[in-house]
Amino acid sequence: MHETRELKAHGNTVLVDVDPGSKRAGRPALWPTVGEYPIYDQFLYSTMTTDHERNQRFLAALAKLAPGRRVLDIGTGEDLLWAYESVRAGARNALAVEVIDDAFHKAADTLATLDQRDLITLLLGESTTLRFAPKVDVCVAEIIGSLAGAEGAAAVLTDARNRHLVPEGLVVPHRAVTLAAAVRLADLLPGQPVAFSQAAIPYLQSIFDWHGRPFDIRLRIENPHTGALLSDGRPVEVLDFNGELRTEQRTTTRLAITRAGQVDGVLTWLNLWCLPDDEPLDALRMRTNWASIYFPLFDAPVPVAPGDVLELTVETALSDDGIHPDYRLVAVLHTLDGTEHHGSLTSPHHGGPFRAHPAYRSLFPTA
Repeated sequence: MHETRELKAHGNTVLVDVDPGSKRAGRPALWPTVGEYPIYDQFLYSTMTTDHERNQRFLAALAKLAPGRRVLDIGTGEDLLWAYESVRAGARNALAVEVIDDAFHKAADTLATLDQRDLITLLLGESTTLRFAPKVDVCVAEIIGSLAGAEGAAAVLTDARNRHLVPEGLVVPHRAVTLAAAVRLADLLPGQPVAFSQAAIPYLQSIFDWHGRPFDIRLRIENPHTGALLSDGRPVEVLDFNGELRTEQRTTTRLAITRAGQVDGVLTWLNLWCLPDDEPLDALRMRTNWASIYFPLFDAPVPVAPGDVLELTVETALSDDGIHPDYRLVAVLHTLDGTEHHGSLTSPHHGGPFRAHPAYRSLFPTA
């Protein structure tokens, strides 16, 4: 069973379906995506700083690349984590940049307690507008989203490579890839209502408050049931931070259905390399703060069988802020009997319609 709660969005009442089930380790949960928005609190920061899979990869990269070099940490957060770890690894000095005002002031308090504080310079602002000299040798930025580019990594790091890095400079992480597979939303949350987790509601409220009105926020699935995947996973977004880095891209792939079931959308998840030859972090199969993002495509679930193919096109284009991408998905399901089923979704970083797709009309009922 689910419950209906009320949110207030600038004077308007928004109804939200909520799963009252207990929060236990490993239980699937539906959230709004959170990393793309300036709503970080102590809980969100702690989920990152305690992420072993993430941390070990970034630390290994800094241990190799930071010694004797000047390091830029973009999005340093209240803990100045990678700036601090860079100087611990032997960096000559580190420049830490934070755009969220509250996080900046907490970072300043943190900096005052560090033994290596004389080696770290903390700046408030966006790295895309700040100017400083000399240029840095290494740029570390944990601005990777559950969708690889959702937090603006392509635009921010393209700017960093052009303006802040020496010509032979390197970026950490090295590469990020978004993969997608065919699914049905209800199967990702087996035995549970398709409704937002209770713990997620304050963040949904914060995002709507930040934007000024409700919109169809991307749907984050924590601990999805991986048995729900009906196809192989294929790359739909590739960011090579030390190679050809594109701020906008279009990818078409074919997802081969491998077992019978019903499909109403796709599940996407992150693979991340901090060094070129390392084992990638797999956000679907490893315990990490990155979750998966579900995109609804068809108005109702469509039966599928092995041999069917979901042809999926994913486009990214920079939103009106010039940093965060909007996503556009177009799908054609080809079944063995020759039938075609068409579906699509436009998922802007902000703005756009509210309750435009049946999935969102179910999550945000009118009565």
